[in-house]
Amino acid sequence: MPVKPDTPGPGDRCATALCRDCGRRPDAQALACETCGSERIVRHRELHSLAIAHLDCDAFYAAIEKRDRPELREVPVIVGRHHRGVVAACCYLARAYGVHSAMPMFKALKACPDAVVVKPDMQKYEAASREVRSMMLRLTPLVEPLSIDEAFMDFTGTDTWHRANPARMLAGLARKVEARLSITISIGLSYNKFLAKIASDLDKPRGYAVIGRAEAREFLAGRPVGLLWGVGQALQYRLARDGITQIGQIAGISEKEMVSRYGKIGRQLWSFARGEDERPVNPVREVKSISSETTLAEDLSDPARLRPILRQLSGKVAQRMKKAGVIGRGVTLKLKTSDFRLLTRSRRLEHATCSPEAIYRAGDRLLCGEADGRAFRLIGIGAHSLTSADTLHQGEGDLFGADPAGGPGDAPVEGVLDEIREKFGPRSVIRGRDSGHEMRAKEPGKAE
Repeated sequence: MPVKPDTPGPGDRCATALCRDCGRRPDAQALACETCGSERIVRHRELHSLAIAHLDCDAFYAAIEKRDRPELREVPVIVGRHHRGVVAACCYLARAYGVHSAMPMFKALKACPDAVVVKPDMQKYEAASREVRSMMLRLTPLVEPLSIDEAFMDFTGTDTWHRANPARMLAGLARKVEARLSITISIGLSYNKFLAKIASDLDKPRGYAVIGRAEAREFLAGRPVGLLWGVGQALQYRLARDGITQIGQIAGISEKEMVSRYGKIGRQLWSFARGEDERPVNPVREVKSISSETTLAEDLSDPARLRPILRQLSGKVAQRMKKAGVIGRGVTLKLKTSDFRLLTRSRRLEHATCSPEAIYRAGDRLLCGEADGRAFRLIGIGAHSLTSADTLHQGEGDLFGADPAGGPGDAPVEGVLDEIREKFGPRSVIRGRDSGHEMRAKEPGKAE
């Protein structure tokens, strides 16, 4: 069974040890490194034979804010928007009060009234993320980002090139990130992605945990099924109705029966429960959807006040799609009512597009179906069913390739507008139909 990495256990007599602070190999039974005196020692029998890692930056947004504002280092910090927003991230001090991401801000401040709320600065976070990613790529080309602050790494075959095993390279990476960016990361090392992801959560923050082949099934057996990748609340309830609450119970059922009961997801759960995961670390992850949303400064029910915000969000989504080089065949509208009920509505587009007008018009139709007098505190829009923009072609019969409905032929016009905005600023040119919304979009409730 995995133990806390820096604590010698009864089974460590046969283990291999690594000092996380100097990279040397101390005696596995030593309480401190003989070379540097550090007590941060990771021990495991399979330490130097495992090559799949998951790295997670600790409380990433909050850690960067504390780094840049020393006066915040000893106080609970919540990253988000005051009062009506939700928690984007929080530091470990705030978590001790029960604050967590996606929690409504008013509840977070009720739980932790002394917390300092800091507005998110995505440009700053993205810059730090790029630096961390660059450090990862110097060690292996097989880096699969999961989000802005976490990624998988596959070190298979790299030890010959670097003359160091993956465990040692990971410890060195953690030290470099901390020294250069003044933030910390937690590391999970195993033989597949599923277990590496679990391991990275075992010793947070500033952690380093290992799960090897020998103990994987025993480690998983008594854990709740909610730990398995793909088990959300609905599936967890369904499994519980069938008497399955622990991972070991799934491992004891035949694969055929799991597939018969739960379909394709049943086969995946059966494999995970046995510590098996054949998914490779894929540096090029398929983008499934792109979206943008905002919590409104006040509850709004009037479609005329919601439309300018929806148009702004549509423009942001279109920009991100163009940057990613994708077009979408579907649009999803997201609304949250004043009583926190979440609504999502989707619509299939006639043509795949990355046109802000097409996204807006589809979203507006969906909004009309929901704007029945209810007040909304959040609105968002996204594009899904994405494919490469290389498939976009100029529509036949469109005047100068421009399609007022926002179809395929709208791309050339949007391309020219994008070039102008990039050179002279985002408000340097607007469509005539947008001009009436410019002032209204500056009212409370604007998209951030």
